[in-house]
Amino acid sequence: MEPLPPLPLEPWEPTKNTLHLWVQIVGKVKMASLPPRNHWWHVPLYVDVRGLTTHLLHAADGSPFEIRFDLLEHELVVETPTERRTIELRDGLSVADFDRRLHEALGDLDVQILEKPFGVPAFTTPFPEDREHATYDPEAVERFWRVLDWSDGVFDEFSSWFCGKQSPVHLFWHSLDLAVTRFSGKRATTLPEADAVTNEAYTHELVSFGFWAGDANLREPAYYSYTFPEPDALRERPLAPAQARWTEQGAGSLAILPYEVVRTAPDPRQTLLEFLESAYEAGADAAGWDRAGLMSTWCPIPA
Repeated sequence: MEPLPPLPLEPWEPTKNTLHLWVQIVGKVKMASLPPRNHWWHVPLYVDVRGLTTHLLHAADGSPFEIRFDLLEHELVVETPTERRTIELRDGLSVADFDRRLHEALGDLDVQILEKPFGVPAFTTPFPEDREHATYDPEAVERFWRVLDWSDGVFDEFSSWFCGKQSPVHLFWHSLDLAVTRFSGKRATTLPEADAVTNEAYTHELVSFGFWAGDANLREPAYYSYTFPEPDALRERPLAPAQARWTEQGAGSLAILPYEVVRTAPDPRQTLLEFLESAYEAGADAAGWDRAGLMSTWCPIPA
């Protein structure tokens, strides 16, 4: 395999913001085209061989279709059994123009969405009015996709060690993070101050893991993990490798390992697996999970 590419946030942040908003629009089309699933598992996109995909969707009349971001040819593809429609992804294509052209490409599939961003305070302009975000650097996007592709593979390997309830490896479009989540099987206490979206996401005890390219709070790409509900003394638990750390994020704690540490390690795969396992052990042990009972027979980690 080629070496993992560098992905510093600042040089491609305008492109990342534009791509993030495009992905939100496609994600909302997916959300409107599927029945709900627990923990909002009907809304994420998935990494595929050329970029990101919704997988199979159905319009209101039952017509099947799929939307794909081809991040190698740099086009959005709307495909039905009889037709393939494309939108060129290029510098200068604003969020407003992308939104309009996607709805034109959907045509008589007639999928209606709430035309405004979700979950990112910095994004407030309705999609049809957003001409500010229109930056697209193809080379940076390809590097981002390569990191997603590689990380997806390692997350998938890590997932094979667990035999409890577990999410697929998927990309949540509200925060543009690739994530996989393990559950203890026990219900969590409802958060009275939280909205309905949050309460549905956190109905059960979990330890979640992910990757994101950086944002206004964390100014570098990183792998992360958090435990919900956060058990006492979680931050006192050790993490590996040595460069991993606990940090405060909102009302809770995040285990963080910078992507650059993984990228430059002699064995990036083993370095990331070590971090994921240490974060899982920290959260699950602090929360009193039955780790032995949740371990798959595939697990290479000694009991």
